Amino acid sequence: MKALLAEYTVFHDPGLAPEGAAMLGVLSESFRRCGYEVVQPQSGDFDREIRRLAPDCDVGLVIAPDDILPSFTETLGHLTHNLGCGTMSAAICANKRQSGRILSRHGIAVPEEVASGKKVIKPVTGCGSSGVRITELPPGENEIGQEYIPGEPLSVSLIGSRVVGNACMYYSGDEPLVLSINRQNIEIDRDGHFRYLGGITPVLHERSDEIVKTAVSALKVLGCQGYTGVDVIVADRVYVVDVNPRITTSITGIAACMEEEIADLLIRASRGEPMPEIHMTGTVQFDSRGKVTGL
Repeated sequence: MKALLAEYTVFHDPGLAPEGAAMLGVLSESFRRCGYEVVQPQSGDFDREIRRLAPDCDVGLVIAPDDILPSFTETLGHLTHNLGCGTMSAAICANKRQSGRILSRHGIAVPEEVASGKKVIKPVTGCGSSGVRITELPPGENEIGQEYIPGEPLSVSLIGSRVVGNACMYYSGDEPLVLSINRQNIEIDRDGHFRYLGGITPVLHERSDEIVKTAVSALKVLGCQGYTGVDVIVADRVYVVDVNPRITTSITGIAACMEEEIADLLIRASRGEPMPEIHMTGTVQFDSRGKVTGL
């Protein structure tokens, strides 16, 4: 059996490459332990590499920044069994304005979009903390301003079962599998720019039920399938600030604590199979380059 793990940044985005390599390493090791030969694109045209490799693979997964994830996922989905999110949902999640409005219409708390005063500005289709900052200046082109909500930055890692698209034959109706709540380590410099430094996982929180319920609702409303990271701010309410329909850096810490294989969970969910109970041992800290240390 062959698994195509198509990670974009290693050859195409030097700034994000260390993070991408860390995620790719964790996934590759897990798929190999599950009996798969792992196939990876090389340098050159990324879409062409997927087209070259995917037809000979049993399963495939794209790992790429949000704004380009949908197009590469569409290519892969036509050629092999996609373990990740569907193209339409990935595209909606990539647009912060559109996804925020959809979540809000379904009663999920999100930061309000604002044009004046102190606010968080972010690219409409940005990835991670790149370009995110606190300022009173107006947003630039292709940016949005959102109200600044002081609170606790966390994320929830989940795996969504199949719901739509070319995987209808695998529909199970199962609830998303919750892997962990993760604490996010975010630094704000003197100029107001955000920098993601990693985090801690798993986290036991006094508001865990509320946090998980909000993340699950966001995943279901946006139709995400496969591994999904939901970023939240815990304040007077649990606010969803970002939904990432892809592998996130938290996987490096989760894999170090979880007894189950992430590859097995992704494959099971993609085929609508019953999901096992998750067993986590210990707590770890991970940085943005995937270095994991025990706590």
